[in-house]
Amino acid sequence: MDFEKFEKKEYFVNRELSWLKFDERVLSEARDKNLPLFDRLKFLSITASNLDEFFMVRVASLKDQVHAGYHKTDIAGMTAKEQLKEISVRTHELVHVQYNTLNRSLIPALEKAGMHLVAAHENLTEAQSVFVDRYFEDNVYPVLTPMAMDSSRPFPLIRNKTLNIGALISKKEKSDKLSKKDKTGELLFATVQVPSVLPRVVQIPSKKDGDTTVILLEEIIERNIDKLFLSYDVICAHPYRIMRNADLTIDEDEAEDLLVEIQRQLKKRQWGEVIRLEVEDKMDERLLKILKTEFDIKEADIFEINGPLDLTMLMKVYGADGFDAYKTPRYQPAPVPEFQNEKDIFQVIREGDVFLHHPYMSFDPVVNFVRQAAKDPDVLAIKQTLYRVSGNSPIIAALAQAAENGKQVSVLVELKARFDEENNIVWAKKLEKAGCHVIYGLVGLKTHSKITLVVRREETGIRRYVHLATGNYNDSTAKLYTDCGIFTCDERFGEDATAVFNMLSGYSEPKSWNKLIVAPIWMKDRFLSLIEREAENAKKGLPALIRAKMNSLCDPKIIAGLYYASSCGVQVELLVRGICCLKVGVPGISENIHVRSIVGEFLEHSRIFYFENGGNPEIYMGSADWMPRNLDRRVEIVFPVEDEKIKKELEHVLDLEFKDNVKAHILQPDGTYVKPDKRGKARLTLRWNSVLRQLRKQHFINTKKRNPAYSFRQSCGGYRGIKNSQKQK
Repeated sequence: MDFEKFEKKEYFVNRELSWLKFDERVLSEARDKNLPLFDRLKFLSITASNLDEFFMVRVASLKDQVHAGYHKTDIAGMTAKEQLKEISVRTHELVHVQYNTLNRSLIPALEKAGMHLVAAHENLTEAQSVFVDRYFEDNVYPVLTPMAMDSSRPFPLIRNKTLNIGALISKKEKSDKLSKKDKTGELLFATVQVPSVLPRVVQIPSKKDGDTTVILLEEIIERNIDKLFLSYDVICAHPYRIMRNADLTIDEDEAEDLLVEIQRQLKKRQWGEVIRLEVEDKMDERLLKILKTEFDIKEADIFEINGPLDLTMLMKVYGADGFDAYKTPRYQPAPVPEFQNEKDIFQVIREGDVFLHHPYMSFDPVVNFVRQAAKDPDVLAIKQTLYRVSGNSPIIAALAQAAENGKQVSVLVELKARFDEENNIVWAKKLEKAGCHVIYGLVGLKTHSKITLVVRREETGIRRYVHLATGNYNDSTAKLYTDCGIFTCDERFGEDATAVFNMLSGYSEPKSWNKLIVAPIWMKDRFLSLIEREAENAKKGLPALIRAKMNSLCDPKIIAGLYYASSCGVQVELLVRGICCLKVGVPGISENIHVRSIVGEFLEHSRIFYFENGGNPEIYMGSADWMPRNLDRRVEIVFPVEDEKIKKELEHVLDLEFKDNVKAHILQPDGTYVKPDKRGKARLTLRWNSVLRQLRKQHFINTKKRNPAYSFRQSCGGYRGIKNSQKQK
């Protein structure tokens, strides 16, 4: 089908500006006074972290395009230069709101809660001053490396993302003749890095018993900075922070050893072009002029901050002890019902496909799957893709153990996983040392798919067990991200899984696939054909509906296909957490498309795709978003869900998320996002529903142990009793 008439630039939103709207939605959580206070701090920290990565990668890429003289427009008709101009305006507005939220709302609320942040060292009491000065002498001073700039010492290299204190200093014998209005040339520039090896947030004595008082490390250093330049007078001292271009450029065709090349490029990341400068808003103009000149940075890329630089430190404040009453209680994942018995994990999978929904369900079965396979004498081989793993990964340990036990272990470690490159290099070397076959992926493609294959010798012959998922094999993020997965030993999936790993290790693509849909081979075409089928069904008067949940939507062909389906009368309901380049409510184009974004306690990460198919629904899950990078430049896997029970479970998940009236933001025709009107309605979120379902399942399990004849339907009565008691509380 030719969707050309639906690909006009006026039908699309710029990707980068859409991302900024997403960060605004995260920021709205920090501004929501209905949330626990410390949760709001966490969201404010996340907005800052998001913005850092946005500048280091996306803004950096646009600047590279400008430098290269690249004038081609994006899908919304904007050049790189136009995008940078608009981004500068929007990000300055965003940062302004960030600090308004901190200064006007969060800090006063923290004060009431007994948490005091000393914003300036000049505000310390006498007792606090004594403590801070002693802390500096004992813990900070030995670590610092002050650097001055003069005719024999050039401007020092400042590392990416580091927090520094810049100062203007003068020889003591000349300082009496100087004033703040004197020329810069009569002053020397000096700088000292705030050491990242020391805690940024330092607890100090409080005025009142039971309260907690903290001060930031840079304030401690600034208070004592004269001790670093004993022969000089410090005229002024202010913190600053830079962001550099951290987008790696790797020519894989020329790189003989990908691992070595990535290690080399990672070192360069620290010294890329400066693309953002954050300074204190009261910084001395003479000092600011030096920084602007040395970093060769334009006014539009300078952010004058009314508050502490780098708000990611608020995550440390969030972790402070003694404030649990101001945080959402930590969610305890429910055990997976199918594994609540004495059966072997492989036996359970043989009895039927098993659905996992994290973090509402425990991630332990995924870890145990690999652990048991490592120990099982009948297991011959384990194959797995790894994109991001935790710092002390039990899965890595199990894979290494499997190799030491003589299993055939093949692991694809994606070295190009952004900002996890160093971590993954460490794991790759560890696995190789243990005897695993480590694959570094395909040239020019990232391997983003989430798949594990266990090959086992059984009485009936060789059987293949497969785990497929939407999220990473990371036991830490599995507690924070919503993701779905299945276990299966369906031979059709097993054959496809084997084909995937053969393709990754030996570049051999099978003649045909049974069930798995693989990018970049044919996934986009398959999605377009599924969308077109719904359109044709709508034309025939058959049931037609598309429901899709993903992180981001910006592929122009997919969007054009959705526009076509909408114009044919298909109802299109989309859950897009982050970037959405689609416009709703365009007459004759997208009147039947509805988009919502859910931003809440957990990061919505699962990808689920529902197609009505004339009354015979098809549901797919997988690792791919509807983005060009996923569909064209990555190895991704999407798989059909064929077990009827699991299909009903996924339909239930989608139903709940499309009914969410607490964390949802609804996209409007003017491009804004608004929260739904909750007046007169019960609050509905997936998290709360999952808590109730967990209580119901536990009630059933506990009663079943006492009475084997007890049915799940009977448990609903007890569940309602539990639910009512919860309401009363």
